[in-house]
Amino acid sequence: EGCIRITDVAGTALLNEALSRLGLSARAYHRVLRVARSIADLAGCARVSPQHIAEAVQYRRLAKD
Repeated sequence: EGCIRITDVAGTALLNEALSRLGLSARAYHRVLRVARSIADLAGCARVSPQHIAEAVQYRRLAKD
């Protein structure tokens, strides 16, 4: 399994904020990353952007409710 890298500082900050606010576990953190990578792939983007991460976090929030 490949490593998902977020090269954008804003993306990293967004993911860390979601981690603390939503109380995400390490497993959930990595699931959000995988979903964000899938969203980026579907959009044809080589990098995971903050928008992809935000969308993945929203899906996570919907699944949690």
